[in-house]
Amino acid sequence: MLMIDCPYCGPRAETEYTYGGQAHVNYPEDPQALTDEQWAEYVFYRDNPKGSFYERWAHTAGCRKWFNVLRDTQSYTISTTYRLTDPKPELPQPPAVTPMAAPQESGPHTAGGKNND
Repeated sequence: MLMIDCPYCGPRAETEYTYGGQAHVNYPEDPQALTDEQWAEYVFYRDNPKGSFYERWAHTAGCRKWFNVLRDTQSYTISTTYRLTDPKPELPQPPAVTPMAAPQESGPHTAGGKNND
């Protein structure tokens, strides 16, 4: 179970919250001008990344306020929570990948399976 740090009430169990979908989705300026296809894209299509993702949550069993969460969708690790009026935090940098050194050949066999004896 996740422990989510409500920016208004503090840390509480995940069961006190309701997931609200992707955060920072702008409402169309003139929804009446959208075609049915454009409206469907706005309503139903959201990002589904592997890794860090901005989400909207409501503390339904507590203060009943909405707030945003930056959570890793693979590990479920929550980087931060913040109020709707706070600026969007930067995504965490992925860990640097260090290339592995080529294996050293040693022993009686060489590459290709030939025996040095």
